[in-house]
Amino acid sequence: MGNKLPILQIMQKRKWHIKQANPDVRQLAGALKVSELIAQVLANRQIVSIDQAKSFLGPKLSELIEPDRMPGIGDAVKRIMRAIADHEKIVIYGDYDVDGITSVTILWHLLTLLKADVEYYIPHRITEGYGLNSDAVTQLAENGAKLIITVDCGITASIEADLASQLGVDMVITDHHQPSGPLPAVAAIVHPRLDESYPNPDSAGAMVALKLAWAVANEFKTGGSLSAEMRQFLLNATTLAAIGTIADVVDLRGENRILTSYGLKALSSTKICGIKALIESAELSGESIDSYHIGFRLAPMLNAAGRMGHARLAVELLTSDSENRCAQIADYLKQQNKQRQQLQRKIFKQAREMVLAIGLNHPDRRTIVLAHEEWHTGVVGIVASRLVDDYFRPTILLNSGNGDGIAQGSARSISGFDMHAGLTACSEHLLSFGGHRMAAGLKIEADRVPDFADALEDYARQNLDSDELVSRLDIDACCPIGEVSGAVVSELGMLEPFGAGNERPVFASKGVKWLSPPKRVGQRGDHLQIAITDNTGSVRCIGFGMGALEKKLLETEYFNVAYEARKDTYRGNNNIQFVLTDIQFE
Repeated sequence: MGNKLPILQIMQKRKWHIKQANPDVRQLAGALKVSELIAQVLANRQIVSIDQAKSFLGPKLSELIEPDRMPGIGDAVKRIMRAIADHEKIVIYGDYDVDGITSVTILWHLLTLLKADVEYYIPHRITEGYGLNSDAVTQLAENGAKLIITVDCGITASIEADLASQLGVDMVITDHHQPSGPLPAVAAIVHPRLDESYPNPDSAGAMVALKLAWAVANEFKTGGSLSAEMRQFLLNATTLAAIGTIADVVDLRGENRILTSYGLKALSSTKICGIKALIESAELSGESIDSYHIGFRLAPMLNAAGRMGHARLAVELLTSDSENRCAQIADYLKQQNKQRQQLQRKIFKQAREMVLAIGLNHPDRRTIVLAHEEWHTGVVGIVASRLVDDYFRPTILLNSGNGDGIAQGSARSISGFDMHAGLTACSEHLLSFGGHRMAAGLKIEADRVPDFADALEDYARQNLDSDELVSRLDIDACCPIGEVSGAVVSELGMLEPFGAGNERPVFASKGVKWLSPPKRVGQRGDHLQIAITDNTGSVRCIGFGMGALEKKLLETEYFNVAYEARKDTYRGNNNIQFVLTDIQFE
């Protein structure tokens, strides 16, 4: 079938859930001086009081949680201060994704500013895998490390922590992943979930690193104030933490919203040479950068370093002060990301054909587990996410061709299934695993993959109801096209940054018809371009990945559309455009 496989055959039908109109919307809109559509979106996010709304629309940096409230931070600061004073060699050990990369960068900049003896270490995704490993800990000890600070990893590394202690190395763990089993015996553990009363348990690893850096910086106040250099560092660190937070897809409400809002605003004036080079390479210079640009333009380039090569290159980009070197690295990462996209398309095509050949798309199936000896370990996680989008099943993809009999890969889940719990229940089949409810990484002996797949399927049958296997599309309001005016689309910007917990609003219009015939666009004809109208207005639309619907639309008089309303700024345009998320046929 190959590329000729119709998208309709693999796309899950989505169940529309249109939010009920809130009776207080008119009053809220009047008080805030915004449209009723925007007030309805706020109400849909349980923001119904005027004070709540003003706080949401005007986040204040002063409302960030003070760093000394983060569990474990006091002991961590004491150990780091001692290492600085005694000129001990400190190594920051981080994960290879954007959250880990930005976390490493934050602490490296701080400790360099404080004249500490500091280095960083990022494990290789393919040869070492996620988290701490004994060989790396031994190597770091032999090279003179006296303190290892982990970022975005380490909460389950009890064996590696014990080894470090035997080798005379102390460890400070900073992490945000789900704890599992006894906590490592180390000098300090900084983790938002170690105290149930902590207000932001959904902190990303970069937020945890920022809080630790902030707490250490406070130790160097003079006259109750930070130096100008330290204040500039914290401003830069806020931008880095915002990038890590958005890229890690954590809940963007509360404190995370405050952080990302200010971090994005500071991007345009950033002093970090590597970020400026990254923005230029991504052709975003002069743009008002938002969460979409971070999540889909800049973060993939940073991630490409760890997916296609070694993430140390991305850290070098964010720590170098050489404009030429930063430009070289940024351009290289751009090319690496293009290679990643090509490889992703190839693996997705293969995986899709395997799903259909094996029958994993059967309605009775609860899970998808696939292994292939040629699949790139750095890309399987993204492809697993694509398969979840198409089949709405918890999905695991594995590379089984490392030559050592070990399969390694990534898991992605749906809202109704706790992947970490599922892997825990099937752990007798696994060599190692780690992650959280929605995503995880794992290693397994290649010949045990079939047994593991059966065990996970059995677990899912007992813990995943069939009604959870239908993709649900939450729609903020159903309205005529004419109500989604230019003023409304401008007001939507007040709700930025968008992400988990504050998704970009989706609206729906029913009983529309095409004004100009739909046509397939894009290099491969994957996308759909169409202009629609009702009795209130008309608008141009783009449907990414919806090219296969062209014929059905030509044969249909009236249909319903769900969409995100945006401004089309391509080639200097400033028109409203609907980005289609779904089409329903009567």
